[in-house]
Formats: sequence, C-alpha cells, structure tokens
Amino acid sequence: MADVGAAALTGVGLFTPILILITAFAMLCGAGGAPRAAIAMGRGDNKTAEKIMANCFTLLLILAAVLTVVFYFAAPSLLVLFGASEKTLPYALDYARIYIIGTIFVLIVMGMNPFVTTQGFATFSMMTTVIGAVCNIILDPILIFALNMGVRGAATATVNSQAVGAVWVLRFLTGSRTRLRLSVKNMPPVAKVIGPCLG
Repeated sequence: MADVGAAALTGVGLFTPILILITAFAMLCGAGGAPRAAIAMGRGDNKTAEKIMANCFTLLLILAAVLTVVFYFAAPSLLVLFGASEKTLPYALDYARIYIIGTIFVLIVMGMNPFVTTQGFATFSMMTTVIGAVCNIILDPILIFALNMGVRGAATATVNSQAVGAVWVLRFLTGSRTRLRLSVKNMPPVAKVIGPCLG
C-alpha cells in the first residue's frame, strides 16, 4: 500500500477510541463477573458461580447487539470527532464497520476468557490470546496484500481471529474440562445475580 499507506494507517489508528470503548464493555462483564464467580467457587457454591457466568454471557450478547448497531451507524460522526479528515475517513470507516460487525466475537473473547482464568486454567486462557494473535499474523498479509483488500483485509483478519478465539473459549466453557459449565438454563438474566457484577 505504498501510495496510501500513511493515510490508511492513520485511518485505522483513528478507530482506537471505539475499540477501547468496546473492550471496556467486555471487561465490565469479565472483570466484574469472574471475581464474583471465584468467590462463589471458594464457598463451594459452583451452582451460583455458573449462574453468574451464564448471566454475564447473556449480558455480553445483549451488549454486542446494542453496540454493533450504535457504533455501526455512529461510526462516521465518531471518527470525525476523533480527528478523521476527508483523506483518512474512508479508510477509518472501512476498517471500523467491518470490525464493528465482529463486536460479538470481541466481547465473548474479552468477557468470557476471565472465567477460564478464574478456574485456574491460566495456560488455556493465555492460549486464547496466542491463537488470536497467530491467526491475525497469518491472515493479515494474505487479506491485505495477496487479496488486495487493504484496510478491509486488516479488519477482516482481526474479526476472523477473534471469531476463532471466541469458539476456543466457548468450546472450553461448554466442554468436559471446565469446572464451571456454561449452559442455556442459567442464561436468563437475574438482576440480583448480574447487578453485583456491574457494581
């Protein structure tokens, strides 16, 4: 991307504030819910811990739906507010809208991975990050240069990598190795369960 590299890179960088906001909502559930699940596990109450985890997962799905719609349509105005110019806005918007469509994967990875760590599976949790990073490293040059997708390729690579990470986490939390099982029966939100996680 010799001719437009600087503008494209600047455009991608302008997405950072939106990325931080998305990450913050993910950590609201993960960093808020996982410690409370750990406390319940410490009391020997895995049933409550599973309820906390499933309720946080439900909240992540709701947040993903809301944030995807809000940020998708608000992206042009937000990017201009964050400093996008007439030259950089097209690149910023191309990257932003593809990434925003994959918000659900980002929220699942960032919001549910702490529930893996809190069970004592730190290595598995770390592998979530490693797998996502490796997938991104492999896909970036293919999509950006080989398929000539530019910043859209970079965003697509990131979304696909996050999707792999999300599947990795969910397979663990619904599998046989986990101490806390993510199940549909615990997913209906209960205010007294989810409220303390957000406090």
